[in-house]
Formats: sequence, C-alpha cells, structure tokens
Amino acid sequence: MTDMKFAPSRRGFLGLASAGALAALATAQEAEAQPVPTKARIVILGAGAAGAALANRLTRRLSGAQITIVDGRKEHWYQPGFSLIAAGLKPAGYSVSQTTDWLPSGVTLKQDMAANIDPEARKVALNGGEVLEYDYLILATGLVLDYASIDGFEMDMIGKDGVGSLYAGPDYAEKTWAAAGKFAEEGGVGLFTRPGTEMKCAGAPIKHTFLIDDIARRNGTRGKADITYFANNKSLFGVPIVAEKIRMVFGDRGINHEYGHVVQAVDPGAKKVTFATPDGDYERDYDYVHIIPPQRAPDVIRNSGLSWADKWTDQGWAEVHKETLRHLRYDTVFAVGDVAGVPKGKTAASVKWQVPVVEEHIVADIQGKTSDASYNGYTSCPLITRIGRAMLIEFDYQNNLTPSFPGVIAPLEELWISWLMKEVALKATYNAMLRGRA
Repeated sequence: MTDMKFAPSRRGFLGLASAGALAALATAQEAEAQPVPTKARIVILGAGAAGAALANRLTRRLSGAQITIVDGRKEHWYQPGFSLIAAGLKPAGYSVSQTTDWLPSGVTLKQDMAANIDPEARKVALNGGEVLEYDYLILATGLVLDYASIDGFEMDMIGKDGVGSLYAGPDYAEKTWAAAGKFAEEGGVGLFTRPGTEMKCAGAPIKHTFLIDDIARRNGTRGKADITYFANNKSLFGVPIVAEKIRMVFGDRGINHEYGHVVQAVDPGAKKVTFATPDGDYERDYDYVHIIPPQRAPDVIRNSGLSWADKWTDQGWAEVHKETLRHLRYDTVFAVGDVAGVPKGKTAASVKWQVPVVEEHIVADIQGKTSDASYNGYTSCPLITRIGRAMLIEFDYQNNLTPSFPGVIAPLEELWISWLMKEVALKATYNAMLRGRA
C-alpha cells in the first residue's frame, strides 16, 4: 500500500527547496526509474491545466499504458493571467500557448469533444462519432461560462458600452480593459459583480475591483468614480477571516459593497443592470459593469449521470469524494480541476495538489494496491489589492489559513513579495505543473 498524503508542503506551491520538496522529488525520481508496466486504457477529457499535468505525470509513472486525451481547443490559456490582461498590465498573448506544447510524447490527442459518456460500459463517444473504451476515465473538462442565462447579454458587448468580462478568454480580457480603462480615466458609476454559482478563482472579481480602483487613483480620477462590489450572498469571500479583511480594505479605499445581489439582465443601450436580491429585483445604472457569468459543468457531464443528484443540481459538478477525487458510484472515474464537485478547489493551485492524488490512486489500482493519497482542499489566491501589492491567501476545506511561508509572509498583509509571486513566479510554477514537474 502506498502512503502519500498530498496536503501541500508549505513551500511546495512556489517550487522552493525544502526537506519535504526534496523528499517528494526523490520519490518521483525513484518512481520514474521504475515505471509500472500496464496495458490500461486511460482516457482524459480535457487538455487544460489538470488534463495536461496528469497526462505528463502518468506517462512517467506507467509503461505501456494507452493514454488518450480529448480536447478540441488548439490553444491553451493561462487563466491566472486574465486579471492582469483586464487591467492593461499584460497583452492578450501573455496567456496564450498551444495545447500541443504541453502534451508528452506517447499520448494520443483527439482534437474533438466528448458527446456522451457511458460509465457502465466504460465508453466515451466523441462528437465526430468515434467511441473510446477505457479502463480509467479522468474528467478534466473545465467548466462552462453560462453567459446565455443573463438576459440581454451578448459576447460582442464585451469592451463596448461600459461592459467588461475578463473570464471569457484572453482576447475578451483585453477588450475588458478597453472598457475598464475608459472608466478609470473618466470616472462614473462602476459595478463589479460575481455569479450565484460556484466559480473558478473566486478572488478574480475582487482583484479586478481593486485594480481598477488603483488605476483610477493613479490617473487622479478616483474622486469621480463611484465603485460598488456586489456579493452573491452574505459574505465577500468564502473564508470568514479573509472576507472581513476584504471588507476592511474596501472601507479604507472607499469601495462600496452590497450583499445578496446576482446579475439577471443587462441593457447596454440604457446602461442598466438588473439584480435579483432577497427583496426582489433591483436595477442600477452604470458607466462600467464587470460581468462574471454563472458557471456550470459541461453538458456531457450533466447528461451522463456523473453529477451530484442532491447538491449543485443546477450546476452539475462531478460526484467525487472530496479527498480522493474518485467518483462515488463509478470507481474507475476521477475528476480534477474545475469540474470536480468538491467544496473548494477551482484554482490552478488546487489542480497542482489534486493531480498527484489521482495519479497515486490510478497507479495503486493498476498494481492491485490501495493508496492513502488525499486532497485536503488546498486553494491559493494571490489576491491583488493594488498594482505592486497583494495578499497571498491560502486555505483548505476547513477554511484554515495554510500559509506557505509562515513567519515570513503574513497571509492577510498587502505585500510586494506577494505581488511578485502573482506577477512573476506563478506562471513559471504553472508551466512546471503542466509538465508534471511541480
């Protein structure tokens, strides 16, 4: 039986050497020297951060496995960069590479999308008609941005008439800066929102709010700007101590906030947005509005009987054990990344700690063993509060703060070094993760 716990090592996230990291490296090198022979057919749906990282790790751990990765998108997007692009700090190309740049040799790439999954027969049908049989299936599909559920919203609105939405892709993040930059120059009413569903990187809308506030200050126009952040529930952030810190910083910066507001409709001609609230619909005029749409699992997950039946029923996240990431009803199915139905974990940092857990369980299964590898909900959010300053927020399922540098970097302090980690170090670590090396 393997005995590997994947609660994050304190310095592991940023790849700094430590006794724990060196021990993990030694274990990985030993495993690479003795790959496990197998004829297992492993299908990975999605070649994003989770899918690419797992493909790289499994090719080094297994010898003879038939690993197929399915993804129709040719570009790979470095999504943590979108907040920087939407603030005019990076060009759109900063977040763009090719999917094939990150995939190992020996893996078969199907440039298609899954149309149907039959977990009983262990088969995946692709849009093009091909059917793949599997021994292990990895759901790494990411999620769907449900813009269509917002009445009046069209994608070509982004960047025009004061509408921004940085989530939709690097080009849309750049268009968001066109609208947000105009607001930061001219002032007016700025509304910053988040959806009522679970979402990837819940800190992103808060980062955008802080960055545009800071840019307006640098432009000397902050006095002309009325900025309000709208939370979807009764908290500004899912971790109470972090929510209180954000509330305090909002107060210091003169950023208003409202609770229990979820965008229902946008009228770009009239520059009005309608919110659903506990007290009924509420309409606000705006000069700039930042929209983040509801987020859901892809239809192929929801229609294949792999979603939770008793929670997140409107969102369809895969029904997996929160520590092993193994499906609760189909033991040859795992989920990693955004599509996994776990209480926390829709960030790239979470993927880094989820992928080795799935790797260990699959390798142990192939060997006829069991594994104690577990994911403790680790999530990291370098929460930018202004250009050159950020708070390095790290936490787990229990909302415990899990700082990587205890005694060195205070997690709730606005520090230059935390900004540097976001702006410089994070992308290098992310790239190493894609290669299965971090």
